[in-house]
Amino acid sequence: MPVAIITGASKGLGRALAEALAGRGWDLVLDARTAEVLKETAAVAAEHGTRVEAVAGDVTDPAHRSELVAAARRLGGCDLLVSNASALGAEPLVRLAELPADGLRRALEVNVVAALGLVQEALPLLRSARAGAVVTVSSDAGAEAYGTWGGYGASKAALDQLAAVLGVEEPGLRVWAVDPGDMATDLYAAAVPDDDAPRPDPRAVAPAFLRLLDERPASGRYGAPALLGGGR
Repeated sequence: MPVAIITGASKGLGRALAEALAGRGWDLVLDARTAEVLKETAAVAAEHGTRVEAVAGDVTDPAHRSELVAAARRLGGCDLLVSNASALGAEPLVRLAELPADGLRRALEVNVVAALGLVQEALPLLRSARAGAVVTVSSDAGAEAYGTWGGYGASKAALDQLAAVLGVEEPGLRVWAVDPGDMATDLYAAAVPDDDAPRPDPRAVAPAFLRLLDERPASGRYGAPALLGGGR
C-alpha cells in the first residue's frame, strides 16, 4: 500500500485528507500537536482497514520530523508528503503595524522552515517511491494582498516559492502547491473570529487533492476550486 505523511492532521483539511486517503487504502503517518485529538483522527482513518501511525509533536522540532519519517519507513516508505500544518502568526489576525515579531517568526518556522525540513528528511524515501509526490497547502493570501493577512500570507508566498523550486530541482517527483480556497476550519475561525459566513467543509475540498494524485499533472501551483470544477 502507498504511504502518506500528513502534518496538521488532527482536524480540518488534514483530517479530511487522512480520511479520504484511508478510504483509498493508503497507510498513513499523521502529525499534530494535540495527541488526544490526533488519536481520534487516527481511529477514524483506521476504520478503513489501513495502518495508521499517530505521532504527536511540533513540526518545528527536528527530532519530531525524524520520528515522522521513521514511522513512514516502518510502514514501507513515503509516497506522499502533505505539508498542511500552519500557524497564523497572530490570533486573531492583526495589521502589519501591530504584528508581533515573534508571531511572524512562528508563522515562518511552522509554514516554511519546518515544511522544508520535513521534505529534506523524507527526500530519500520520496525519491525511491514509484510515484513520489509533495503537496504544500497554500493560500490565496500568499498571492493576494488582504489586510491583516500579511504575516501569514508572506509565509505562504515563501512556501509557494520553495515548492516551485523543489519541483525544478526534483524532476522525478511531483510537487504541488494547492490553494484549497475558503473552508470552515478552526484556523480560519481563529484568524477572523467575527466572520460567521458559511464556508465549505474541508471534506468537500479533499477530492481536489485526490484528482492531483489520480492525474499527476506537472508540478506547479493549483487551486482546489478549479480542480473541483475541472480546470487548473
